[in-house]
This record gives sequence, C-alpha cells and structure tokens, in this order.
Amino acid sequence: MFELSGFFGLILLALDIWALISIFSSSASTGAKILWALLVIFLPLLGLIIWFIAGPKSSPRAV
Repeated sequence: MFELSGFFGLILLALDIWALISIFSSSASTGAKILWALLVIFLPLLGLIIWFIAGPKSSPRAV
C-alpha cells in the first residue's frame, strides 16, 4: 500500500486543497465539478495528477 506522511503528505494535502478550490471556481458544470472533486478526494495523488492534466481550468477573472 502506498502511503504519504510527514512533509510530503502535507504538500499533497496543500495541493489537493488548491485543486479543490480551483475545481469549484472553474466554469465547468456542477456535475463535472462534483466528479472532479470526488476523484481528488478519494484518489489524492492520482486524482491530482489527472486533474492537472485534464481537469477544468479556472474561469478568467474580470479586472
């Protein structure tokens, strides 16, 4: 079984939180946001990698 702990676990947690914030601020549909969030939550490392490659991008912010 693969386990991350200590410093690397903390880094992974921070990246997963960043991914979740980015997912929910994207312009994707609600269903897509939920599916991406579940993938990142249940498969933290693999979900993060898949999201980074193929996930919804954040919507541009108006200045």
